[in-house]
Amino acid sequence: MSLLQNRMPAQWRAKWIDPEISRDKDVRQPASVLRRRFTVEQTENAILYITCHGLYEAVLNGRRVGDFVLAPGTGDYNQRLTVQAYDVSELLRVGENELSVTLGDGWYRGSVGIDGLRNYFGSDLALLCQLEIDGACAVASDERWEASQQGPLRENDLELGERYDARRETVTEWHPVTVMGFGLENLAPTESVPILEQERFAGKLLKTPNGETVIDFGQNLAGYTEIRVTAKAGQRITLWHGETLDENGNFTQSNFDPGERNKNGGIPQKLEYICKDGENVYKPRFAIFGFRYAKVETDIDLSSASFTAVAVYSQMPQTGFFTCGNADVNRLFLNSLWSMRSNFCDIPTDCPTRERAGWTGDAGAFAPTAVYLADCYAVLRKWLGECRMAQGEDGLVKNIAPANYADGMISKLLQGSAGWGDACVLVPWALYEAYGKKEILEENYDMMCRWLAFCEKRAQKTRPQNLLNPYKKYLVDEGFHFGEWCQPDVDNGEAMKKTMMLGAPEVATAYYFKSASLLAKIAEILEKPEDAKCYTAIAENAKKAYRHCCTKNGRIESDRQCEYVRPIAFGLLEGDEVQKAADTLNDLVMKNGFHLNTGFLSTPDLCRVLSDHGHGDTAYKLLLQPECPGWLYAVKKGATTIWETWDGVREDGTVHDSLNHYSYGAISGWLFDGVCGIRLREGKLTLKPCPNAALGYARAEWRSPVGTIKSAWEYRDGKLVFDFLTPIAATITLPNGETKSVPAGEYHDEILL
Repeated sequence: MSLLQNRMPAQWRAKWIDPEISRDKDVRQPASVLRRRFTVEQTENAILYITCHGLYEAVLNGRRVGDFVLAPGTGDYNQRLTVQAYDVSELLRVGENELSVTLGDGWYRGSVGIDGLRNYFGSDLALLCQLEIDGACAVASDERWEASQQGPLRENDLELGERYDARRETVTEWHPVTVMGFGLENLAPTESVPILEQERFAGKLLKTPNGETVIDFGQNLAGYTEIRVTAKAGQRITLWHGETLDENGNFTQSNFDPGERNKNGGIPQKLEYICKDGENVYKPRFAIFGFRYAKVETDIDLSSASFTAVAVYSQMPQTGFFTCGNADVNRLFLNSLWSMRSNFCDIPTDCPTRERAGWTGDAGAFAPTAVYLADCYAVLRKWLGECRMAQGEDGLVKNIAPANYADGMISKLLQGSAGWGDACVLVPWALYEAYGKKEILEENYDMMCRWLAFCEKRAQKTRPQNLLNPYKKYLVDEGFHFGEWCQPDVDNGEAMKKTMMLGAPEVATAYYFKSASLLAKIAEILEKPEDAKCYTAIAENAKKAYRHCCTKNGRIESDRQCEYVRPIAFGLLEGDEVQKAADTLNDLVMKNGFHLNTGFLSTPDLCRVLSDHGHGDTAYKLLLQPECPGWLYAVKKGATTIWETWDGVREDGTVHDSLNHYSYGAISGWLFDGVCGIRLREGKLTLKPCPNAALGYARAEWRSPVGTIKSAWEYRDGKLVFDFLTPIAATITLPNGETKSVPAGEYHDEILL
């Protein structure tokens, strides 16, 4: 059953119904099952409209409605709760029918966010649904429904896991539902794409040194395990899910240990299944985990059992394909893709284990790469809507959207960080450049303007050390900022303390300039000339403020690579200052043994800045660096996703932090727009590859919004051979400087070496 877009009932006859007689909001509850029998005289043009407080799985006459997993999806339910519409004509039959719906806790009242909060939106479960045939209501949720809490799903939580008793699959003890007075004002039609079951990986059983039975699925992912086992009634099997093995080869979850949350049981990612007689097949309905491994506890004979990891993420077809002559780089590309898949579950999140939060900085850093890898327009568009709803009245864009954290320091003080809040400009711009849709700029224009107004007001306050800056009103050195987060050899905690005490004018003012510059372009595109003039002036003055504070007449004096990458990438330098800064950056990288020391914000631009300014050899040595910090260190350690930190598995084997964060996977953007030179900007395509013999060959294919683009090069028989495919007019520039404008078509070039 296809999910229908932008459909809502013309009139709601349905009522909100609560299936629970009583509840203890501090204790995990069984899932609730609701049902209604009804008769119809025809089955054509039947649409089921449905949403809930919690998560739902609907079944009509014994067959599941749709394939949307974890429906209705996540978001700030107080402001926007989406309604799904399904064509169920093929499931209906003339005469008697039965519609049943199982409700789980989900994001609504299950554990969420960095604090593991429960009951974030409420402690209830509730269903709202309406089945229409030819536009007339055939059945709707109301007081005629009945419910039970005596079904097989005894506990469920999105993060913690499920407990399922297959002996209770015949549901008993039905009772009336309660009609509730919840409003309909926050309901909205589905405009995004569904979350789906996708790739499947067969697990292999192994014994760890301490004697545990562990399943290795071979790929770190977000999803759940499907169990197939033959057993006797009452036998149990328990699975604990984790991302890695520890330094001794034993199962561990220590790398996503949530600190204070651990006092309350942590994040066990646990499935407990109680068998019925014979063959048992089970997979979760209302839980999702980040894992590659699962520890098994059971007395069941597993010789004929099978375990399959099911990847779960938003409908998001792969559009970017890359391969080269280095197997480790190919694995690095796949790691980037898999971390994106693992974290694009309805919205972009940081990790699928510990926080599962929509951090704005992560999305802002990765969006230009994401548009190459997969068709992510719908996912990012939905998330930008969450950013708009989370924006403060003063224009502040929160660091996480939708908000899913406790009231406290994070919600009150640690907000509006430069590079995080700026995602409200960076992400729409990345989508516009790739997809060419002005609508994404129009939808988010007010949010961008209000964010710039917030930045402008914040810039009016100046710390004493910067009072002599003649452009101090455009220098952002007040407010909270993460700064250049997660730099190697820098203690994050100490860096944050320093930033809070002294500000982060280099980072914050650079982003003030960047967002103002982009907003000036956006205003021109949207035919708002007065706005464009205003934002151009802000950008020019922010640039002057930056140069006065952070350079000496355009010369940078720093030993940190990020403080060269950022001004070069953003356009804060002028004339020959750019090349001098790039040359100094190159020297710093060489002196650092071809290791990077950039952090969260500037790493995505590092190799691009080097290769664009004549230092392609250094960029490639960074790409191919096998030591920590370096992209191939994790690959050499067997990583199948991108890690949160460069040394997520240390040389001695100890593990820490998330092993599934997409941010540093932004290097894959350079594989497309640098190594293979595919750059589509506002409908204009250039192909300017930067080949290097270290890879031997490279091939990139992007199934872009304007058509399939291919760029390939290879060192072969004393020649450098190029092949291009362009669906639109393009400019091709070869490494020898030869440039030509070409119409759509295929092209072949060779350079003698």
